[in-house]
Amino acid sequence: MDEYVVKGAVDKHAAGAATGQEPAGTSGPAPGAVRTAVAAALLAPSVHNSQPWRWRITDDRVELHADPDRRLPFTDPDRRDHLVSCGAALATLHVALTGAGIGHVIERFPRDDRDHLATVRFTGQPATDRADAVLARAIERRRTDRRPFPDGAIAPHTRAALGTRAARYGATLVAVTDTAARAQLAELEQDAARELRSRPGQAAELLVWTRRYADSRDGVRAESVPGGTRWPREPEIGVRFPAGSLPAAALAPDRATILALTTVGDDDAARLAAGEATGVVLLAATRAGLATCPLSRMLEVPSTRRALASRVLRTSEHPQLLIRIGRAPDGRELPATRRRRLADVLVHGS
Repeated sequence: MDEYVVKGAVDKHAAGAATGQEPAGTSGPAPGAVRTAVAAALLAPSVHNSQPWRWRITDDRVELHADPDRRLPFTDPDRRDHLVSCGAALATLHVALTGAGIGHVIERFPRDDRDHLATVRFTGQPATDRADAVLARAIERRRTDRRPFPDGAIAPHTRAALGTRAARYGATLVAVTDTAARAQLAELEQDAARELRSRPGQAAELLVWTRRYADSRDGVRAESVPGGTRWPREPEIGVRFPAGSLPAAALAPDRATILALTTVGDDDAARLAAGEATGVVLLAATRAGLATCPLSRMLEVPSTRRALASRVLRTSEHPQLLIRIGRAPDGRELPATRRRRLADVLVHGS
């Protein structure tokens, strides 16, 4: 286990804390540019590709709202996956706006409404954060790759850079590299799988989101899941879905590096921030030529989540997500997972 970042002050722009002042500037961005940025945010990963978000666009802001109808009550009873997913979409919006040169500030939980997660206000000034702007081109290229990775080696400077990006959101990124710790992870994965299978309704919920109808724009489609009849066709850490149609070498060993993302707190704000950290880490890894796969099953069972923190990570912080990262088994581009249309996720009115 290797913690390779030192947490520092949260970046002002990334944190988006409310100042009580009106945004600077007088002219707003072009509506078409804003809609394009929100459409890019829809490409963010989410649990079971449930896309649990709604958006409101006005002349001076974009609002992000959680969609309670898309929460997975049996898989995600404490709403952690729901908020982490929405946080990843918020980070993707931030990157898209920054890449388009649209200055903005982010206010999280601006009202006494648990589902109103953030308001992104335009400042009327150009965005200047080049570190995040360079990630914009990775938005359309990022994929969740569920195949085994033959090479999990990450250059030290790349690992440090990913950790620094997570730290901007108050999160810590830890690499689980010790052989014994990896074995514990595999045991906890199986413990979580057994617990989830015993939950009433969970199997049906999984089936609903992995066997969508042909024209569906959500859920996990067969072409995104490794196929084949030999077992295991997926990595030992992260097995979740019924067999799909994505070609993958049977019994291929997975040498991915496992990253754990943790936060000091464990309230809604911490989970949203963890999602934002996840969003930028995944984009930065994609830009660096690495394949990634977020993992949440071990975190969906309280007992295995506690064991992950105490026995594997040996931390008092709260694990929010695991990420498999490494080199893809081949150079071909994976199929893009379909997303809902922008019109389907917009909220109209004040």
